[in-house]
Amino acid sequence: MLKKKFKLFLITLFLLSFTSLSYAQETFLSLKKSKVNVRYGPSFESPIKFIYKKVNLPLKQIDKKENWRRVIDFKNNSGWIHWSQLKKINSIIPTKDKILFENPTNFSKPLAKIKSGRVLIVQKCNGIWCKINTDDFEGWIKTDNIWGVLD
Repeated sequence: MLKKKFKLFLITLFLLSFTSLSYAQETFLSLKKSKVNVRYGPSFESPIKFIYKKVNLPLKQIDKKENWRRVIDFKNNSGWIHWSQLKKINSIIPTKDKILFENPTNFSKPLAKIKSGRVLIVQKCNGIWCKINTDDFEGWIKTDNIWGVLD
């Protein structure tokens, strides 16, 4: 009787550890290339759902299976991307218009108005401020109303 319970315990433990490996921790990633296929399922045989054409686009990883990551974007589009097309997050998208400041304070000189939906390259973040680059400017924005930063 004790052997049966022990075997049942081991099988249960194995199954629980296996299922926990299949769930992905939510994290943000960026596109590595300027053209990336998004697929319906986690395999190269799965049909292409759509194509991203924006390098550094931030995406939220919501699942993973082997070398594939299920991601969701700023507009709630989702699909599977091979890990080789992704990199550690280095960009954000403001969800509302924001002011770019010279220094990380509201009393600093405003440099530009950043429109919502624009991809910005992050240099570093320190709590409620992120230092970012655009094509024309470098400065600081507040991290509220931002897609690409976990709370």
